[in-house]
This record gives sequence, structure tokens and C-alpha cells, in this order.
Amino acid sequence: MAKSDGRESEFDNFHEFYEYYLSEHSAPLNRRLHVTGCMLVLIIVLSALLSGVWGILILAPIFGYGFAWAGHYFVEKNKPATFRYPVWSLMGDWVMFKDVMTGKIKL
Repeated sequence: MAKSDGRESEFDNFHEFYEYYLSEHSAPLNRRLHVTGCMLVLIIVLSALLSGVWGILILAPIFGYGFAWAGHYFVEKNKPATFRYPVWSLMGDWVMFKDVMTGKIKL
């Protein structure tokens, strides 16, 4: 998984990162907050597409990250992976959302 040569933790691929990502999201309430944020992002994007009011898209990252970061700071008591691994963290959010929606991960 992570390299042990004294450098900061690095992952060889997304699969390895996702294992770490899930360990940082072990509390069910934190996972629920992430899923809520993802659902709100989808609603905002869909609303913008259907209404043509593109200005509401500014709310997507506010709600998406707001709920997720609240889960880390107040529930999980850890630092979001967003700051060290922004792309993989965003991918992890949506893979975890898919895994919750398909029943692979329980809330």
C-alpha cells in the first residue's frame, strides 16, 4: 500500500488509495454526511441543467464539501484526504457513493 521509504504516504493506484479512503470514513454518520453531500450535488447539477440557471452550480462544491468536511471534523475527527489527494479523494467520494447506493457499503 503506502511506501515506507521515509516519504509521505503515496499510493501506486486508486485501488490502494480507496482502501485508505474507506479507513478514513469508518463512522457511519460520516459516510451518511458524504452521501448527503453527493446527493445535494446531483440535485444542484440537475436543477441547473433543467432550469438553465447556471449560477446555482456555485452551490455544488459548497454543499458537497461542506457535508463531507463536517463529517471529518466533527464525527471522524480526522483531516479530509482532499488536501493531500484532491483528485483521488473526489473520485473516492463518488465511488463510495456508488458503493452505498448499490449496497456494497452499509450506512
